Amino acid sequence: MRYKCVIFDWDGTVMDSVPKIVNTIHLAAKSCNMTPVSDSEAKSIIGLSLPVAMRVLFPHHEDKAESLASAYKYIYSNEDDTPSPIFEGVEPLLGKLRDRGIKIAVATGKSRTGLNRLMAQNGLTDYFVTTRTACEAESKPHPDMLLQILTELGVDAEDTVMVGDSIIDMDLASNAGVDAIGVTLGVASRDELSQTSAAHICDNYQDLSDLLLV
Repeated sequence: MRYKCVIFDWDGTVMDSVPKIVNTIHLAAKSCNMTPVSDSEAKSIIGLSLPVAMRVLFPHHEDKAESLASAYKYIYSNEDDTPSPIFEGVEPLLGKLRDRGIKIAVATGKSRTGLNRLMAQNGLTDYFVTTRTACEAESKPHPDMLLQILTELGVDAEDTVMVGDSIIDMDLASNAGVDAIGVTLGVASRDELSQTSAAHICDNYQDLSDLLLV
């Protein structure tokens, strides 16, 4: 394909972290004496910045949103041991994109500290020319993250594609005027992604590689 810039979501797209996030949400709610939400409800907010996510999940307890967010951060880093490996095929694709001179970026609802830690732990930091987190931009699906990246890199929207696993990611891309590719590795199913503006839907990184490296 013709793209000069590929922007990846992180959770559920680069990293198989949806189960860990869902479990951490449940543990955070329990620690704050909150009634737990369902797994599907927990999944639905992945991609939003953390304070926004907690307000969406617990709309009648906005006064506890910050406490929930703080509990989530602590439990995610220090208590929950749910595995969250990088998806098979991620690093080979990043290497091939970089070798072709394609700019690679990340747009994620994670914190800056969290993203930096995970990129370093998995040896992926050097693949990305820039990244945006919830600490530097408006929460998805507001287009701010993508617009900042496009401006920094000097790339036009029509030369850019967003790769993500959620409806939120697809809406983010649409709001920024860039193409979107949905991957069925994380939050949303193929059927759910097919109802968005996604130009393509891939079930694994081999499919994604075949699409991006044509």
